[in-house]
Amino acid sequence: MIVRIWQGWTTHENADAYEHLLTTKIIPAILAKEIPGLLDVEVFRRETEDETEFMTKYSFDKMDSVKLMAGGDPEKSFVPEEAQRVLKRFETFARHFEKKY
Repeated sequence: MIVRIWQGWTTHENADAYEHLLTTKIIPAILAKEIPGLLDVEVFRRETEDETEFMTKYSFDKMDSVKLMAGGDPEKSFVPEEAQRVLKRFETFARHFEKKY
């Protein structure tokens, strides 16, 4: 199993708007593509004193499935313009881990 991790940060004021966008538009659009080998999607949210951090975790059965979702370059992240407007900053890359246990 391959796990793809990506993180973005926003203000406390924009956190609910970003979460709503992520869970009602961005992730459903990805799931609608019915990517073979995409097993699971999880969203994590963490409040800090200064901002709100989001982490997405996608699980795939193999790296070829990651490449299908990412459009060829599995390291590059895709952040829609609408999401960029409410995020303070975000990773321009994604990290991949192979599950061992």
